[in-house]
Amino acid sequence: MNIAIIGTGYVGLVTGAGLAQLGNRVVCVDVDDEKINGLKEGRMPFFEQGLAQLVAKNQSQKRLSFTTNIAEGTAPSEIIFIAVGTPSKKDGQADLTQVIDVARALPKVLNTYKIIAIKSTVPIGTLELVIQMLTKAGLKESTDFDIAFAPEFLREGDAVYDFFHPTRIVIGSSNSRVIQTLDELFLPLNAPIIHTTPITAQMIKYAANAFLASRISFINEIANICDKVGADVAEVANGLGYDKRLGEGYLSAGIGFGGPCLIKDLNALIKMSEQQGYEAQYLKAIIDKNEHQIRQIVFKIKELLGSTLYDKVIGVLGLTFKANTNDVRTSLAIKIIRLLQNEGAMIKAYDPKGIKESKELLSRVKFCKDPYQAAEDADVLLILTAWEEFKELDLNRIKKLLGKLFIIDGVNIFNSEKLRRMGFTYQGVG
Repeated sequence: MNIAIIGTGYVGLVTGAGLAQLGNRVVCVDVDDEKINGLKEGRMPFFEQGLAQLVAKNQSQKRLSFTTNIAEGTAPSEIIFIAVGTPSKKDGQADLTQVIDVARALPKVLNTYKIIAIKSTVPIGTLELVIQMLTKAGLKESTDFDIAFAPEFLREGDAVYDFFHPTRIVIGSSNSRVIQTLDELFLPLNAPIIHTTPITAQMIKYAANAFLASRISFINEIANICDKVGADVAEVANGLGYDKRLGEGYLSAGIGFGGPCLIKDLNALIKMSEQQGYEAQYLKAIIDKNEHQIRQIVFKIKELLGSTLYDKVIGVLGLTFKANTNDVRTSLAIKIIRLLQNEGAMIKAYDPKGIKESKELLSRVKFCKDPYQAAEDADVLLILTAWEEFKELDLNRIKKLLGKLFIIDGVNIFNSEKLRRMGFTYQGVG
């Protein structure tokens, strides 16, 4: 099939490259000249495991191309995927500016019937808004276009794998023509396909992210209780994971959930609920618990170093919101560093991929070339992202470098007994 993808962020670029790999002819469209020129020259706008190779392969085989010209990009397409950003506004609502910009542009360039499938996570009512904008511009639904909601379930850091190994595909449409076409497109992925209404498909996406966030907040609450009673939260989580009713995913205790999706989508769902006259108290509690978990890390450091952190040197390992990405958007590591700076602490930090991006968000931080430089003369070493590189640290070298043998492991990557036997004062989460 001929496919157009509007938006070359994490969702758009992975989806475009993945669909090209399945044998489709894909054109990715973006308004950002620098990003598109970079992609044409083989430069990725962000780090994602395996994506650069996938893009290069399909470019060389002429199945994947890039343009800033929306007319050129969409002209040959049978399906147009909208995969632009929907960031949070200050009040928690999803900002639909980029979706609306696309909807304004499409009537000027649509030359034949197209299926428009929205992949961006958008609140209820957005598809109706887009339909209204297209019909007001003179297009006719069913004749010139049909619209569907086809949510993504990609995890940053594992997005390429997730594209090719989906647990399910959700198609929100009641139109048989749309369903048949999208079924055919996704058939090679060999995953269960759920057919439902656009509104239900949107709620599936929001509910999935809200539930994942709730599992993280739940296990963090259990971890804090484990700290008090002397239990091991990793073993508790392992015991829970054997129960098929519960499963083992998203039960790793730590500093909480960050990144561009879970918090944003939780806030949008809460706002949607309020607009319908319903207060989503449980969802609000998930966010409150997440904020509390951040403060717990600061409290642990104060317990070790004393009531004041003024002039204390804290070595931080990990700045991205999770491993295997360079994304620091809504990273809890960034939030924790700012809280520590507000307490007067001096920060030295290292991350394998996220230093450049972190420099745009943080000041008064010494960014280090490796984890050992971050540990040197630090009063405490703070682990905030679970990079494999950190799991393989030379702990004897770390021991010689640290000013004090204090380690706070916010992501539970180390064996606590081993570190304590080595002479470290070690605290994990739970």
